[in-house]
Amino acid sequence: MTEIVSLPIEHWDQACSPQQQDTAVQALEGGSVVLLPHLAFPLDDTERRFLDPRLADAGKNISLNPANGALQGSRDSLEPLRGMVERYAKCSATLLRRLLPSYMPTIQTGRTSFRPVEIEGRTTSWRKDDTRLHVDSFPSSPTQGRRILRLFTNVHPEGRPRTWRLGDSFEGVARHYLPSLHRPMWGTSAMLQALGITKSRRSAYDHFMLQLHDQMKADAAYQVNAPQHTQQFVPGSSWLVYTDQVSHAAMAGQHLFEQTFYLPIEGMRDAATSPLRVLERLLKRELV
Repeated sequence: MTEIVSLPIEHWDQACSPQQQDTAVQALEGGSVVLLPHLAFPLDDTERRFLDPRLADAGKNISLNPANGALQGSRDSLEPLRGMVERYAKCSATLLRRLLPSYMPTIQTGRTSFRPVEIEGRTTSWRKDDTRLHVDSFPSSPTQGRRILRLFTNVHPEGRPRTWRLGDSFEGVARHYLPSLHRPMWGTSAMLQALGITKSRRSAYDHFMLQLHDQMKADAAYQVNAPQHTQQFVPGSSWLVYTDQVSHAAMAGQHLFEQTFYLPIEGMRDAATSPLRVLERLLKRELV
């Protein structure tokens, strides 16, 4: 099952030792969660008023697009809200430069999100239900094998933890569902892109990852019986995890920041641990 590796980092611009950098890379690529139990994201008085779920629209989060700076998902177009989310994005980038410098030549910045809505009890479709164990894969946004690295920070003002379930290793998940995975139909990738259903080409890898995501969430018996344990991330803590590799489910919690990064497997220390290479080995074929 997924291990938790803690590092004593207290500031976003804190210098990290070579040993800490090595530990972080080895833990992340090995399928562990890197916990930074004392890395908080303090809010000022102006920002604390945004700890209100009514700010979010029908979705569950407010997100900043790094390509154009557009803030999406809020009922209000407030510059201070944008400033808060942008500040988290800058802090996240600083942390990665300090802790994961070997990733810097190839890493790509994704969306920055603020999630003021309580996830427990939220009504949604089973595919979008993140309280079910899953590995991340997105129908409209193929990664073509790039890693999905995410940083989270709990800023709940009343001490409520973010509660996750953490499950089996990626290879364990893949082997469990391998007999039910089917190959994509010829021409499907080009058709999906031409129709605008996907933003880029859906590779065979993306096709298989979507199947894993959907089959895990649809499998009620697996949700109960799979190897798993509960982890609580308290306010004032941050954590890093490859969410395409680590089986996870967010069970409860509110007021969370999240920064997404994408890393081509060429930028990894050990690409053999990536979901792409694991699936290629198990399926005995190239997938990108």
